[in-house]
Amino acid sequence: MQKIDNKNIIEAFNFRHACKIFDKNKKISQEDFNTILEAARLSPSSFGFEPWKFIVVQSMDLREKLLPVTWGAQNILPTASHYVMILARKKPTLLANSDYISDMLYKVHKIPKEKAEARREKYKKFQEEDFKLLKSDRAIFDWACKQTYIALGNMMSVAAMLGIDSCAVEGFEANKIEAVLEKEFGVNTKIFGLSVMIGFGYRLKEQPIKTRQELKDIVKYC
Repeated sequence: MQKIDNKNIIEAFNFRHACKIFDKNKKISQEDFNTILEAARLSPSSFGFEPWKFIVVQSMDLREKLLPVTWGAQNILPTASHYVMILARKKPTLLANSDYISDMLYKVHKIPKEKAEARREKYKKFQEEDFKLLKSDRAIFDWACKQTYIALGNMMSVAAMLGIDSCAVEGFEANKIEAVLEKEFGVNTKIFGLSVMIGFGYRLKEQPIKTRQELKDIVKYC
């Protein structure tokens, strides 16, 4: 693989900002958007169990269904070229003995039985003892959501490298949106919950000045 120039990487990260409104007349090419989706698919996750699902919402009718329960995307939903809901798995399919985990071990990772079962046991201990993820349904869902944010970050970074703007959206009514997911999108909310959403497109307004802490204030070498 050819090394990506350091300067170009930093330029892309400076280019990226939370774009709150997009130029609705500009559309992302399918090739570019597929690259963004591939960045999500190839993202790392704890134990490699990929506890996510991505729904690309291109129907404006469906976006309108999201508007009443998504206060953080009132200008994003109507203008984004592409809008993605990132779902995270819930407890039933994330238990160590679930069919989903078995499928990941054997069908996706293709691990020999002895090694697969050793990994399952390690994962079971991780859930029950190390991180105590089974003490509540919320604990294990939040753990799954943490994994989706790795994919989210990669999607936004790759988009910026392609000159595409984005904005992550956490501003939604979690207690109401699951009914919308069930009714309008056919999501089984016993298995999946909404982690975060993200709009992609091209900026309509000039980017504000990026403000961040200095590197020396947040990094310590030991």
